[in-house]
Amino acid sequence: MRLTVVGCSGSLPGPESAASCYLLEAAGMRLVLDLGNGGLGALQRHIALGDLDAVLLSHLHPDHCLDMCGLYVARRYGPVHTSARIPVWGPAGTAARLARAYGLPVDPGMTEEFDFRSYPEAEFEVGPLRVRAAPVVHPGPAFGLRVDHAGRVLAYSGDTAPCSSLVELARGADVLVCEAGFPDRVDNPQGLHMTGAEAGEHAQAARARSLIVTHVPPWGDPAEARAFASRAFDGPVEAARPGLVVDV
Repeated sequence: MRLTVVGCSGSLPGPESAASCYLLEAAGMRLVLDLGNGGLGALQRHIALGDLDAVLLSHLHPDHCLDMCGLYVARRYGPVHTSARIPVWGPAGTAARLARAYGLPVDPGMTEEFDFRSYPEAEFEVGPLRVRAAPVVHPGPAFGLRVDHAGRVLAYSGDTAPCSSLVELARGADVLVCEAGFPDRVDNPQGLHMTGAEAGEHAQAARARSLIVTHVPPWGDPAEARAFASRAFDGPVEAARPGLVVDV
């Protein structure tokens, strides 16, 4: 599997990065983990929109899903228009949430362009990939994701506060992409995000092989998040940046 960081800015787009969007390619399939605001434009530096095969949304906050509105326009009116719907996995209610975001009636909403599917409790298949979604701790239904292919594993935290479900989801992962939306050394609100140190602690507890810290907001410092994560995790740590490519 090959992971490309399309956007990694936390909570909103920044001057150097779109919000959360990660392109995953494997065995000829191309999907994105999240499509936050600004992500659709940056995604076109890497693939044509008509080549996108699937979307997995961790949760329904704008910095993780809002550019689905632009993808809807491209598929309905643009040169990528096709009768084939692409599958979109997300929390229950994703179809209605996105219809309201664009000002559409819920029926049909975007269902003629996208095949909306709620995350099941069991592992499921996305083309050649095996995916497992697990609830994490964040306002509204939110999920971390684990993707397996050909003996390699990518885990993605989405947005979460510290939680045991993320440790289990990332158990033995080759790469854990983990949010570090809050700064260390600050009395942060509870139940929202993690710090760099907490991302490192989760990677260590999961015995992941490597860690990428991400979702640092525009006013934050990715290098600092990486430094704190490195103190808690004894494997390699990288800070996400747009255009970073990782072979999982």
